Amino acid sequence: MPETVLQPAREAPEKSRMSPRSILLWAVVALLGAVAWGVLALARGEKISAVWLVVAALGSYAIAYRFYSRFISRRVLEPDDRRATPAERLEDGVDFHPTDKRVLLGHHFAAIAGAGPLVGPVLAAQMGYLPGTLWIVAGVIFAGAVQDMVVLFLSMRRDGTSLGQLARDEIGRLGGAAALVAVFAIMIILLGVLALVVVNALAHSPWGTFSVAMTVPIALFMGFWMHRIRPGRVVETSFIGVALLLLAIVGGSWVQNSSLASTFTLSPTTLVFCLVGYGFVASVLPVWMLLAPRDYLSTFMKIGTIALLAVGVVVAAPVLRADAVSDFATSGAGPVFAGSLFPFLFITIACGALSGFHALVSSGTTPKLIRKESQVRLIGYGAMLMESFVAIMALIAAATLEPGLYYAMNAPAGLLGATAQSASHAVAGLGFTITPDQLTQAAKAVEEQSLIARSGGAPTLAVGMSEIFSGVFGGTAMKAFWYHFAIMFEALFILTTVDAGTRVGRFMLQDMLGNVWKPVGRVNWKPGIWLCSALVVAAWGYFLYTGATDPLGGINQLFPLFGIANQLLAAIALAVCTTVLVKSGKLRWAWVTGVPLAWVVAITFTAGWQKIFSDDPRVGFFTQRAKYADGIDAGQVLAPAKTLDDMHTVVTNSTVDGVLIALFLLLVAVVIVNAGVVCVRAVRAPGTLATTEAPYVESRIDVPERAGEELVGVRA
Repeated sequence: MPETVLQPAREAPEKSRMSPRSILLWAVVALLGAVAWGVLALARGEKISAVWLVVAALGSYAIAYRFYSRFISRRVLEPDDRRATPAERLEDGVDFHPTDKRVLLGHHFAAIAGAGPLVGPVLAAQMGYLPGTLWIVAGVIFAGAVQDMVVLFLSMRRDGTSLGQLARDEIGRLGGAAALVAVFAIMIILLGVLALVVVNALAHSPWGTFSVAMTVPIALFMGFWMHRIRPGRVVETSFIGVALLLLAIVGGSWVQNSSLASTFTLSPTTLVFCLVGYGFVASVLPVWMLLAPRDYLSTFMKIGTIALLAVGVVVAAPVLRADAVSDFATSGAGPVFAGSLFPFLFITIACGALSGFHALVSSGTTPKLIRKESQVRLIGYGAMLMESFVAIMALIAAATLEPGLYYAMNAPAGLLGATAQSASHAVAGLGFTITPDQLTQAAKAVEEQSLIARSGGAPTLAVGMSEIFSGVFGGTAMKAFWYHFAIMFEALFILTTVDAGTRVGRFMLQDMLGNVWKPVGRVNWKPGIWLCSALVVAAWGYFLYTGATDPLGGINQLFPLFGIANQLLAAIALAVCTTVLVKSGKLRWAWVTGVPLAWVVAITFTAGWQKIFSDDPRVGFFTQRAKYADGIDAGQVLAPAKTLDDMHTVVTNSTVDGVLIALFLLLVAVVIVNAGVVCVRAVRAPGTLATTEAPYVESRIDVPERAGEELVGVRA
């Protein structure tokens, strides 16, 4: 029987004019956003409602997605839905699989949205709410979402190649080798830090542990339901999955107060082994079976909670109690973290504005699952805007707390002491007021023994969320419920980044080792999959285990590198994007990624320079090393050390961190210089430098209909 092929019957110019109704709608959106930004900019000392932050952010996101992302997609990337994606051409049922865009959007958002958008803005609130808001919104529009979308597109056009291998193929052997080493090393650090946040959130928490654990069997059920029992029934599966997830959350509250509580009350060490085992399994199972449906399921929880928080902000209209710009922004002497606004605000707030980790996901799992090229805009740019809104809500939760409580929770224990009286006195020394009774009552309200020195951002966010939620849903009596709900929510939020990150790490390691021995580089070779997955989880699992058992060891030792290392990844990603654009003959559009590249290089290299050479021991690694070495010589024990052995550990940690940050800066500099050389050669001799883009193959699924174009069946 002859085959029927769909072909375009005619072409018509694409409609570009907006209707009067559309013009009016976008004018209203722009006006609301402008008014909100005006209120924030003109506030002079008076307290303003957090609602203005929500309106300013949402208005900016809407304009950016409708116009700027559309411009980048159409003018710079030029997606073609008639071109088969790697998911279609290389489908193997394990890593490559054409995935419904709704499920893939959920997976991608869940994979990129880890600890960063929750914790970073909370910590950066010490500099005031305005600098963080400006960076989160402007950063995501012009840098973060652009990076995610362009990297996703370039990787998709190259068979889902990982970032490090993409750099090697497009920049050259020297810069590529530097990128491969830097990207993989930084990747292990990021995964270890994210996993440690999960361990700290779930340790001794039966509610959180039960609810998070239940997402695994629910996701497996959803995977089989969508692909074996009821293929393609995404909406139906979503309703079932969400109902089961809500049941798991309610069940977690019941478990916490039942005889089963001890079963799900796990120590940090036990949780480490559980995470390592889960990371390995999630990395080797077919992506449709566990990873994609679990991330999709988690997205309902994430988006639902953030949307509920936004509703709470609009209804309760809490006042922003933090200053617009605090004194710590210029002095650099903040108790939460040391360093001035430039560059350390832009290092502290990464996810939500610009995060190099996202480039790993955009060149990891997602390009192997995307069904059509046009979906890059929704998934790459749209998911990052969603994460940015998460960061805005986290900033609001921190900025609406009383400053005295905020600093009592986030200042170091060495400054605050162990009692409510000492903490109250220390906070007063910072210029804020909170009484011992207020500290005690705040802890009692959320059923915690103490909130003093609960640094790291996660507990502060949970308290802020409980304040907003209880103001709308249930009153003061529900504050403890909302606090523990928020803790569980944070753990679920972050865990989806760990499992996807492990799979991305496996891809990266396979690409690296494939340069030496070709079979390992084949993503469908089972021994290579198992070996590389085991090596990746063993690497971050080792640092995680040591960190969980030693407050100064393992991943705790490398934690100070987290912010700068993450942004250095963004520098590598943007350098690769700019190079490919120039080599592809799109020099006129290279500014789209070139401008954010220049910005991230400026902030990361400035921060790195200060971390190496600053004479402030709270900032400079080697100055800190000298301070503790002098303390050892004098027989003194300085916080956070508690013994002379701890003092020696701090000296070692400072030395290692200083050397590693210098090494990372050197590797990234090599990548950027090599990329610059390639760009110059491409400009001088256009068309002589070929890219590694995969050959065009006609798509056989979901053949689209262009604007003004009719598809007709033709007998072949």
